[in-house]
Amino acid sequence: MIIKTFPITEQLILNALKLAQQLHQELSQEADALKKTQQTELINNIAANKKQLVVQLEQFNTQITQVLATEKLPNDQDSIREYFKRAETAGLLTDESIGNWAQLMLVCAECRNLNEQNGAGIDLLSRHTKRSLDILKGKPAFANTYGADGSTQSDRHSHTLISV
Repeated sequence: MIIKTFPITEQLILNALKLAQQLHQELSQEADALKKTQQTELINNIAANKKQLVVQLEQFNTQITQVLATEKLPNDQDSIREYFKRAETAGLLTDESIGNWAQLMLVCAECRNLNEQNGAGIDLLSRHTKRSLDILKGKPAFANTYGADGSTQSDRHSHTLISV
């Protein structure tokens, strides 16, 4: 059966690698946009592109799971290695696919890191914006200080800064 599924697997991995590289590019553009002044429209476009790429990568995961199931293998890294071993045993050339798989895993790890960094940046910007709006609206701010015993004490400071 592996003789029939391996050409499909090769193409699936190659396609997934291209998708992951596109996702990496989108995440890099998002990181640049977050460092510059507010570029909401650009960030929204990037988010839509990322979502579309993630859907396609999830479809790849479903397809690769089905391929592994034909060989009675679970969907994990050890199974992929076993799949490639079985392909080699069947006399198939696997070097390119193994290299593409390794590259795919590397790009996916980089995407995960970039996404986490971008998410933290977006969270920081969101909190800053909320805090700025609270100040403008005159909502109470809490200043945390420490008492003699080391416990935190919150002091309320509230006054309207701007009145329209």
